[in-house]
This record gives sequence, C-alpha cells and structure tokens, in this order.
Amino acid sequence: MGKALKRMWRYLTAALTGKFDELADPKIQLEQAIAEAQEQQRRLKEQAANVIANQKQTEMRLNRVLEELEKTNGSAQQAVVMAAEAEQRGDATKAADYNRAAESFAGRLIALEREAEDLKSLHLQAAQAADQAKAAVNQNAMVMQRKLSEKQKLLSQLDQAKMAEQMNKAMSSLSETVGQDTPTFDEVREKIEARYAKAQGVSELAAESVEGRMLEVETAQMDTEAQARLSEIRAKMGLGTPSAPTEEPASGEVTEGGASS
Repeated sequence: MGKALKRMWRYLTAALTGKFDELADPKIQLEQAIAEAQEQQRRLKEQAANVIANQKQTEMRLNRVLEELEKTNGSAQQAVVMAAEAEQRGDATKAADYNRAAESFAGRLIALEREAEDLKSLHLQAAQAADQAKAAVNQNAMVMQRKLSEKQKLLSQLDQAKMAEQMNKAMSSLSETVGQDTPTFDEVREKIEARYAKAQGVSELAAESVEGRMLEVETAQMDTEAQARLSEIRAKMGLGTPSAPTEEPASGEVTEGGASS
C-alpha cells in the first residue's frame, strides 16, 4: 500500500510539474532563476566573509601570543640575570626568589610556544580556507556575469520565438480551417474566382446575343447623327469640314509631278 501511494505521489508530482512548465511564462521563470542565482551569490559571500573573519581573528590571536612570548622570554632572561647578580652579592634569599621567578617565566614560555604553534597551524588552515572562499566567490561572480549576459540573449530569442510562432499561426490559418463556421482563405479565393468567371461568361454571352448587336447598331447610329450635327454647326459658322491628314507617299510611288520618291 505504501509503495502504491509513493508511486502515485511521484506520478502526480511529475504530471503537475510538466503542466506547470508548459503553462509557465519563460520570461518569469528566467527572472526567478536569476534571482535565485543572486541569492546564492549573497549567501556565498556571507559564508566567505565568516571564513575570512575567522582567519583574521586567528591571525590577531597569534600576534598577541607572539608578543607575549617575546615579552615573557625577556622577563625570563632578566630573572636569570638578577638571580646571578644576587648570588654574586652573596644574597642567597634573593637569588632563590629570582630563580623561582625565572622558572615560572620558563614554564610560561613553554605554554606560550605550544599555543603559538597551534595558532600557526590554525592560521595556515584558516588562510587556505579564506583563499578557497575568495576563489569560490570570484568564480561564482563570473558565472553570475555570464548568466546576466545570457539573460539578454535568451530574452531576445524568446521574443523571436513568440514572433515566429505568431507568424506560423497566421500562415497556417490561411490554409487551415479556423472554425466550423469560418471559411479558409483558399475557399474564399475559389468562391471569388468562380463569381468572376461567371460574370465574364455572362458578359460574353450578352455581347454575342441579338440584343447586343442591336445595341451596337444603335450606338453607331448615334455616332453618325452626332457627326452630322457637328458638320451643320461648322457650316453655319463658315468653318467647313476639316481636311483629313494626308499620308506621305511610300517609297517608289510616283507623285503628282511624275517624279518618283
């Protein structure tokens, strides 16, 4: 039962994820990816700052221990000198006191030397960790820069893809049926061409019919009457009938004077 529920859950998760990816806006998803990368860079910088801070603190502790070690070493030497001077003066009590002080300084020196060695090792490890953290931040910054540069390219490609999809959709709608009640472009073209051809056929039939010939005769008669009326008008005005343009004789023809051209 448990395996079946897990299998069903994985199936539903995959189905919902696929549906979400199909419906999601790529531009918004790209902005989300960039924001996540920027947040990762911020967390990486914060971690690197903590590592570098630890290295700095270790370095300061080491410097303090080295300073105290140098001071304690000087105090131990001074105690030994003062003990020797007290012995030379025959002051056994002071010499014993100075020797005990010198021993205390010597014990302190041993402890400080061990602490200094431990801090040197820690400082070396901290320095290596700080270098690695800096390298990680710089590398991730370069990756971020490439992502930001690629973002503009991807947005441009996305706009081009949307435009191409709209163009493909528009082109396909010219030859595919958009809906049950919407004719295609080819169907509309065939319908218009059929009407045009039919109109041309009717016109040709009308021109070849008896009525068409009668209309042609009536038109010619009207032209003749118009020319006659125009001649009357010219005669009343004393203009006369305009002479027809003369044609030049063809090559080889005999002119009125008998000369050939």
